[in-house]
Amino acid sequence: MADVAQRAGVSTSTVSRTLRGLSTVSPEVRARVEEAARELNFAVSRQAASLVTGRTGTVAVLVPTLNSWFMGAALSSLAPLLRAAGMDLNVYMVGDLAARTAFFDRLPARRNADALLVFCFDLTDEETTRLDNIGMPVIYVSQHVEGRPSVYVDDVAGACKATRHLINLGHRRIAFAYTVGVRGFSFSSRERLLGYRQALAEAGIPLDEDLVVTTPPRDKRGTTQAVGNLLSLREPPTAIFAEQDELAASVISTLRTVQIEVPERISVLGFDDQLMAEWLDLSTVAQSPSDIGREAAELALELINDPEADRGRHIVLPTHLIPRGTTAPPSAPQGERQANGHAEGRRV
Repeated sequence: MADVAQRAGVSTSTVSRTLRGLSTVSPEVRARVEEAARELNFAVSRQAASLVTGRTGTVAVLVPTLNSWFMGAALSSLAPLLRAAGMDLNVYMVGDLAARTAFFDRLPARRNADALLVFCFDLTDEETTRLDNIGMPVIYVSQHVEGRPSVYVDDVAGACKATRHLINLGHRRIAFAYTVGVRGFSFSSRERLLGYRQALAEAGIPLDEDLVVTTPPRDKRGTTQAVGNLLSLREPPTAIFAEQDELAASVISTLRTVQIEVPERISVLGFDDQLMAEWLDLSTVAQSPSDIGREAAELALELINDPEADRGRHIVLPTHLIPRGTTAPPSAPQGERQANGHAEGRRV
């Protein structure tokens, strides 16, 4: 900064005011300082600045994976908003037990960020306590944690909408399929299962645990086995609600492999409204990870800039049912269809 000041013929305090964008510098002086900074390839040192301001100019993000539609969309909307506020983004991906243990032992985000966004993590009580004491705002994203700032959709309400849609079409044998073992997303799975059960209870439909099946994530064989379990029941389902669009697509593929038409014989409904849902004409419950990312960024900036801001605020975003071509009223039982056919033959 002293070198820039000498070349521009001003004081170091003027260089500081100029580079911080303060309005107390005249346009002519600002132009001289900026030209000198360019000629010297000068860059502001965040580390040096943090010694004065106590801030790093960085927001950290903790994620279980980057290989998901949700995470990519959320981070893609979050990053530009932070950049516009002059903040950098630092991503910590904790993809296995060893990395997770190391992160919570060392807490590398501490002193290296002004806020931490925790995406889709099923934390233990001990881990939550560690983050409570990290010394910066911690915002939970796509999950709600009591007493802590959180941004999420109402998965329970969304699953209720999906199940009610199938009930309103006339379905009574409705299966629920969800993934197990997927890193970080079991919170949403549990909430969506709860919404499914609530909608059945509201409609007076007894819960049949045989209609609730699980599969490992992105496991075609696992999906085939889950669908096989449903088809081998004494009374197979007439509709399947899959907790994610990817799983719904795999269910549809399995059904069509065994010549079961969708939705003529079995309706299928997903959750997310990924781009593939529109391509497949898949009925689904839409959420917007882009909106979630933006809300999380704005909440982080608010908590960084306002010490009096509500540290327990929850932002709950809506979901929307998108009916498409994979859901329809259930077909009549075979015996009833045959009886109707004979009756029509007699009328002819």
